[in-house]
This record gives sequence, C-alpha cells and structure tokens, in this order.
Amino acid sequence: MSDPLIDQLLFFKSLGVTHLRGMPEGPGSLQEKAGDSPANLAEVREIIGDCQRCKLASGRRHIVFGVGNPNADLMFVGEAPGADEDRLGEPFVGNAGQLLTRIIETMFDLERKDVYIANILKCRPPMNRDPEPDEVESCEQFLFEQIRLVQPKIIVALGRYAAQTLLRSETAISRLRGKFYDYRGTQLLPTFHPSYLLRNPSAKRHVFNDMKAVRERLR
Repeated sequence: MSDPLIDQLLFFKSLGVTHLRGMPEGPGSLQEKAGDSPANLAEVREIIGDCQRCKLASGRRHIVFGVGNPNADLMFVGEAPGADEDRLGEPFVGNAGQLLTRIIETMFDLERKDVYIANILKCRPPMNRDPEPDEVESCEQFLFEQIRLVQPKIIVALGRYAAQTLLRSETAISRLRGKFYDYRGTQLLPTFHPSYLLRNPSAKRHVFNDMKAVRERLR
C-alpha cells in the first residue's frame, strides 16, 4: 500500500510545487511553497485545468474527470476513458458503462448519480491500450484527491489494470477479485471490468457475488 504522505507530496509536485514549508532544499528537493489541499472536487478539476502533464494530452478530446455523488458511500474506479468517454467527457458511458449502470441499479437499488465513478487516468490512451507508468504517475494523484474528498466506505476497482495499479500488485485479477483490501482509509474490492463481462458472460456470476459482498458491507 502506498504512503499517504508521499502521495500528497507527489500531488503537490504534479501541480508544479517544488518546495514545502519546513522542508530543506537540496538537489532534487521541492523548491516552492505549497498551498492547502483542495477543499472540494471542483477545486481538483480546476487544478487539472487543460492538463498537459503527459503525452496523452495531444490525442484527447475531453478530460474525463469523474461523476456522481461527491459524498457517495460507494465509488467505482476504472483504468482509463474509452472512445465514448473521450467523446462525451464522462466515465463509463459506452456499452460497458451501460452494464455498470445496470449493476448499480439492480444490485444496490441506487441510481448512477448516487455513486461516484472515476478512472485512474483522465485522458484516453490511444487505441485503448493500457496506461503507461509515466501517465499513471502524472495522473493518479488526482484520483487520490477524489478518494480523499469523497471518502467512500467502499471502492470497487473495475478490472485488472485498475486493481493492480491501486494495490501496487502484479497478481491476476482472478485472484485479487472478491477480497476486501484496506486502502487509503477505506475498503477496496477488485472485480471484473464490465467490458470483460460483455465478452465473457459466464463471469457475471462472480461479479454478482462480489457485489453482494459489497452490499452487505454497506448496510
């Protein structure tokens, strides 16, 4: 599990801040004074701005920040926007997103707006390839701030890449899924990505069981 203090320092670094009050200066150290942490999700989005922090900026149409209840008990995190998300500027709006919405409605008796949905990356990788390490390093601090501000009771990591990246693990999703992990002051449960379910309908029973476990912990 990552160190929250290191994550906060990396977040300030992503804003261009290079010195924190009380920290010694030296080779490779921070150089400028940092401001306060963002007070709400709107401030995080404002900080992202017209982001040019990594190479994905040149190929995107929209930054896909996140949607839903800013005080949600349940948060879903995927890996990165796809073509539909890039076009509309909202996470999980394609076929996989429609399936996710049905899962939310049927398993939790909630509407999509009642949960919070985000991705590790805010820009679409070309041809929907996996995010690359430098892209994750540039972007994940904004997700950490979203988690800090929403303070969900449970995070559901959707798919192999989201689960492995958040947990800093190389374990297969088939072994990670269905188990709860302590993560950033909350509980994280990995499960299969909705797009995987569209290709492999037999896996839906596993996700059904995973969501039942989440539902029990939310009560």
